[in-house]
Amino acid sequence: MTDRDDADRSDPDVGTAPNRNTLWARTLVGELDAAGVDAVCVAPGSRSTPLTVAFAERPDIEVFSHLDERSAAFFALGRAKRTGKPTPLVCTSGTAAANFHPAVIEANQARVPMLVLTADRPPELRDSGANQTIDQQKLYGDAVRWYADLPEPEPEARKLRSLRTTADRALAESTGTPPGPVHLNVPFRKPLEPVEVPGDVPADFAAEAPLGVEGRTRSDGLDGPFVRTARGRPELAGGDFREVRRAVESASRGLVVVGPADSPVHEGDAAAPDRDALSALAEATGFPVLADPLSGHRFGHDDGLLSGDGGDAANALLAGGYDGYLDAVAESWPDLEVVVRFGASPTSKVLRQYLEASDARQFLVDPAGGWREASFTATDLLTSDPTRLAENLAERVESSGSDDWRARFADAERRYWSLVSSAREERLFEGGVLSAVAADAPDPATVMVSNSMPIRDLDRFGEPRSADVTVLGNRGASGIDGIASTGLGAGSATDDPLVIVTGDLAYYHDMNGLLAVERSGVDATIVEVNNDGGGIFHMLPIEEFDPPFTDQFRTPHGLDYEATGDLYGLDFERVGELDAFRSTFRESVESAGTQVVEVTTDAEASHRFREQVADRVADRLE
Repeated sequence: MTDRDDADRSDPDVGTAPNRNTLWARTLVGELDAAGVDAVCVAPGSRSTPLTVAFAERPDIEVFSHLDERSAAFFALGRAKRTGKPTPLVCTSGTAAANFHPAVIEANQARVPMLVLTADRPPELRDSGANQTIDQQKLYGDAVRWYADLPEPEPEARKLRSLRTTADRALAESTGTPPGPVHLNVPFRKPLEPVEVPGDVPADFAAEAPLGVEGRTRSDGLDGPFVRTARGRPELAGGDFREVRRAVESASRGLVVVGPADSPVHEGDAAAPDRDALSALAEATGFPVLADPLSGHRFGHDDGLLSGDGGDAANALLAGGYDGYLDAVAESWPDLEVVVRFGASPTSKVLRQYLEASDARQFLVDPAGGWREASFTATDLLTSDPTRLAENLAERVESSGSDDWRARFADAERRYWSLVSSAREERLFEGGVLSAVAADAPDPATVMVSNSMPIRDLDRFGEPRSADVTVLGNRGASGIDGIASTGLGAGSATDDPLVIVTGDLAYYHDMNGLLAVERSGVDATIVEVNNDGGGIFHMLPIEEFDPPFTDQFRTPHGLDYEATGDLYGLDFERVGELDAFRSTFRESVESAGTQVVEVTTDAEASHRFREQVADRVADRLE
């Protein structure tokens, strides 16, 4: 968390709190403020009143109010993806806390910082049948990095110091290695409002417990959080590094694979090297870089790396079309020898299967020492900071890979993207919509892409660009819930134009989240690909069995979403041709306000056309 100058804040007076709940909440929230928290997502409720009021009193903390807890949690998730630090969540007791759970799971799986503050009834009401009282202790199980059940509020010096320390520990655990969710359960008994309770907080308490009440101040030479946490960066020992270097130097045919990153725009990202380090590694090794659209590297690199045709990266190539051609060339190309892998498991099934079928030595790089490779074919797990490893290899590798190997990928990329361009102009299909989004998104832009077919289509049909396009997705647990909310949360943290690409079922799942458009003041272009049901199921063998395929898998809903424009104050336009979509999309991203551009497609026809494009690629490359 970043520190801010105390002089810039007008903090409420903790020491003169009217009751112990207000004292407790002001201390907890004040410590989060001192540690750099600048925004919070609050869902209305009674038991959480002390926390809500304490956040509302802080002028440097922006409060996002959400009526739906699930949408609130995904909004906080999206904001954290864009900022690299948690946006705390506040809710009342009972099922409100359970509605945070889907986003907590996603934050855990995707390694996104999150801090959950659940208000609770006092301990004596637990397991008593009291209204709106459930067991909230360790509610999220092992999906959190750390859990603490806070003590009951009390004006006691040691307790306040403990509370401040707990707040700082929670933030440190949330942003640690790996980052993820932290849960603090916060019990309160009535009164919950900041009403005067005579004698509840002694008049001389601030003088008796200055450190707990005031925290770290300039008077003792420190400002910022009560407890600072410093973390090192993991690095390979000399002998282990030399082993990796020898393997890379001895290989003529290698790859650098960059899968989905945790927070692709966060400085010091834990999942993948930064852009300079990756470019240097590609140049030093000569290995093609295969960049997932969620890696932070499919877009934003200079043209020399994109093309492999000179410039500052004459010996380097960034490839993005591999999902469309690797299966067509795998048998005819020479064997792969070594792979250096960063980030989570790639979105592309074709790439995963290509790596699984290879006998190459595969180095899986993860700063937390986690195993994120479900085919279990990686040969080495490297617990190391990705940027530092890439920089060290780039500085010390003395020989580079085969020019012929890199030329194969460069030629395949050129042929493939030429075919995609022709196919996109031939007819409207879902892959062409994602291809157009990738090509026409502003520079810079933030693009949130839904699971199911949209992210797969972006992976296959989204051509690399030098434009600074930050692509986000929820690939931790790969659900279709909370897509709009995640995108709007990301948009709240940046001035970049925001694009949200969602399927019709994901749009339906998170319509409550659209209320945040007005309440948060975020403008967006929402591209809703409507194929009237679960189009992804056409990719599965169950398609051949109908019934039950149509009624139980594709599940056509028959809903007309145009009414959501009036309901949520959005401009809504429906298009059915690619040219109409591209012109409408370009106009929207340059306009104020939020527009929903619905693209109506036929799921089966789109899938059949994807198959035709794949056949053309195979014919062209063979």
